[in-house]
Amino acid sequence: MTDPEKKKEAIRMVKFVFFSISAGLIQVLSFTMLDLFTTWDYWPKYLIALTLSVLWNFTLNRSFTFQSANNVPIAMLKVAAFYAVFTPLSTIGGDKLTKDCGWNEFLVLLLTMACNFVTEYIYDRFVVFGKSIDTNERAGKAKKEEEHEQ
Repeated sequence: MTDPEKKKEAIRMVKFVFFSISAGLIQVLSFTMLDLFTTWDYWPKYLIALTLSVLWNFTLNRSFTFQSANNVPIAMLKVAAFYAVFTPLSTIGGDKLTKDCGWNEFLVLLLTMACNFVTEYIYDRFVVFGKSIDTNERAGKAKKEEEHEQ
């Protein structure tokens, strides 16, 4: 990997971190609101908060981080496949930790979010957007500007 490629990948990772932080805020805030205003168990609050977070994160990362012009329904199906595995494991595990082990719901939420952050970046980078990175209009304009500067 050349220096410009390394720099571009580092920028991509930083963008992913910031968008993930924003998605995390959405997840924590929606979870907190549901916690305050409902008497629901952990798992429905978690599922609703996770869904809102995933939709936000997918939209921003597709457009800005990975700058992908891939087919949105196909990309969403790939993300859905990830969450078809992650969601049951994290929901059941989180519910068990909070109910059976007495762990704090917010601690479980934060640990789950950290695990999600790492695994989702790898999955998005190599599976969802791997072959379509830097193919949208924004990436094309940036490439033209780079070529013009040289």
